Amino acid sequence: MKILQIDSSPLGDASVSRQLTRATVEAWRARHPQAEIVHRDLVADAPEHLTAERLAVIKFGKDAELTPAQAEERALIDSIVEEFLSADVVVIGAPMYNFTVPTQLKAWIDRLLQAGRTFRYTETGPVGLAGDRKVIVVSSRGGIYTAGLEAMDHQEAYLRTALGFIGVTEIEFVRAEGLGYGPEHRDRAVAEAHQQAKASPGLAVAA
Repeated sequence: MKILQIDSSPLGDASVSRQLTRATVEAWRARHPQAEIVHRDLVADAPEHLTAERLAVIKFGKDAELTPAQAEERALIDSIVEEFLSADVVVIGAPMYNFTVPTQLKAWIDRLLQAGRTFRYTETGPVGLAGDRKVIVVSSRGGIYTAGLEAMDHQEAYLRTALGFIGVTEIEFVRAEGLGYGPEHRDRAVAEAHQQAKASPGLAVAA
């Protein structure tokens, strides 16, 4: 088994999402001691924002025709796609920033969604090619968006859409909500999320 851990919060040890991705991965490793863990830190090694030069790598040019920046982009895309496709379980740390995901995580997704590799177009529409894995999204947010504010949640909705587009249907969310509602609420929300991470439904049945 291979577990891929993705972190995108710039807050380091103060990050709730990073605490919870670690707890989730540790819970899986406790059940599967031989599992290989691969960690990609999107802050320590942040993908560049896409430019016209970098975006051209996806559609045009052979390797010999690439500029240095494009060669770097091609290597990054290959690495991100191969890491994801080789993983059995993917744990994504996704804090909510202004109703959506951090730019670092968006940049990672921009490289992950690659026509012909993680999805393909057909006469009847797109078909996902990367569905044979479980994804656990650790979702941390200052407000509570599961009780009447769902229309403002462009974090989980976006991740469900992007992952579903590439064929992932087994998606689990570990949520820590209301972190901005004061220390008492924050501590309770984090503790409950830790328990949810440890009780992941997939732990009992994963091979």
